[in-house]
Amino acid sequence: MATIRQRTNSSWQAIIRRKGFSKQSKVFRKQSEAIRWARAVEGEFDRGKDADFTQADRITLGDIIDQYVKNYQHKRDSNFKREYSRLKTLKHHFGSYHLSRITTSKVAIFRDIRLAQGLSPGTVVKDINTLSKLLKMTKNELNIYVPDNPIQALKKPKSGPHRVRRITLQEEKTLIFKSTYQMQAVIIFAIETAMRLGEILSLRWADINNDIALLKHTKNGEIRYVPFNSKIIHLLKKQPRNINDDRVFYHWKTVSGFESSWQKFKNRENLVDLRFHDLRHEAISRMFEKGLNHMEVSSISGHKSLLVLRKYNHYQYEFLQNKLK
Repeated sequence: MATIRQRTNSSWQAIIRRKGFSKQSKVFRKQSEAIRWARAVEGEFDRGKDADFTQADRITLGDIIDQYVKNYQHKRDSNFKREYSRLKTLKHHFGSYHLSRITTSKVAIFRDIRLAQGLSPGTVVKDINTLSKLLKMTKNELNIYVPDNPIQALKKPKSGPHRVRRITLQEEKTLIFKSTYQMQAVIIFAIETAMRLGEILSLRWADINNDIALLKHTKNGEIRYVPFNSKIIHLLKKQPRNINDDRVFYHWKTVSGFESSWQKFKNRENLVDLRFHDLRHEAISRMFEKGLNHMEVSSISGHKSLLVLRKYNHYQYEFLQNKLK
């Protein structure tokens, strides 16, 4: 059993002695904090782990983030790039805090600040999940123990209903006929293949064989094959090549560069509430309308879960009406 005693300066000290394990002790301002910490340490001892919780008082989250980036930066795929952005945000807010000082209340403040900045609930949840992932890494890989996981008691923001957005005929005409030749090609490619923007911009001529694209850098990290229809085959035959860049769409070097052009185009043409990712949604819905089943569509889109894929399956009402006649 842990010993909890009050000191002369009104602070509380928790002391744990158990045969076969190293002695653990720590001072707290409140008795409740000392008891909670002692229970956490004894729980690890019960599981046979000689946990040292004192390191969490010396190491900051910024140190952990730097170590994580050092360990995983060699991946340099699209997943790591997105995660790296979240890591920078977390380091800005929590980088100077020792691990033991990252509490549920501090994470709740971070949550509310991000929501007040206009970030979507889904984005904020990803930030919080990344923080939880870092804390788990400190325990599982670095053997640095935090008394309480501050995420467990946190109320995460609820995401709104899944976005249901099909592009209209007028919007499609604007996208095709009012955009530049380079952007038009990317737009058509997205509508016909259901590829993500990052996958499209990173596609190289060397990745195309027999009218099938080999996608090496995907969101879930798994290689995927995407067959081309006649419209895409015809588009590629007209697509110019760059002797210094093997990418099919070399006009934009980064996703953010394309997004900047996309936003300017949308504003100019007054395309309200239209995201580039909606084109992937449109492509998947059209595949279902053409008669492809869920397994066939998932092999093209890369969705592992058919339940997730169902969210993209939104038929046009006119299409359903014609089938009922």
